[in-house]
Amino acid sequence: METFIIDVPVPSMGATVSELNVIIIKVAPGDRVTKGQRMADLESDKSAFEFESPCDGVIHAIAGKPGQIMTSGDLFLQIETSDESLLHLKSKSAAAAASAAPPPAEHPKAAGAVVWTPKATKLAQEAGLDPAKITDIEATGPGNRVSSEDVQRYIAKRKG
Repeated sequence: METFIIDVPVPSMGATVSELNVIIIKVAPGDRVTKGQRMADLESDKSAFEFESPCDGVIHAIAGKPGQIMTSGDLFLQIETSDESLLHLKSKSAAAAASAAPPPAEHPKAAGAVVWTPKATKLAQEAGLDPAKITDIEATGPGNRVSSEDVQRYIAKRKG
């Protein structure tokens, strides 16, 4: 059976969610995946979810990186597969796709280049705080990210 490479985009999470934060990637190029296998954890400003493989195959390239903010429809990764039901996703530029990944979007960072999750940024702004100016917050989220819980603790400590 002939194999081909498909482009797997960042999924759409509805009309009001266009950006997703890559929390963790659980696969690497060369890994064999099965349909429904958890490949990554993504987070919007409203929720987190598991990104699953659309098919059986082998990871060819990964464009997304942990901490990166990606837009729905952006190339996330490529899978080499023989699943003919996915021919419509066949890559038009398999060789260049991994190097054509968009740069991470700019978002507020605390001291030590800590990344703020979209949800944490929104919570801080709703509390009248500027995440770009906060340098003394403890980041306990995955990958040393500032989580919404970190922001809640920071706000409580300031009021206390």
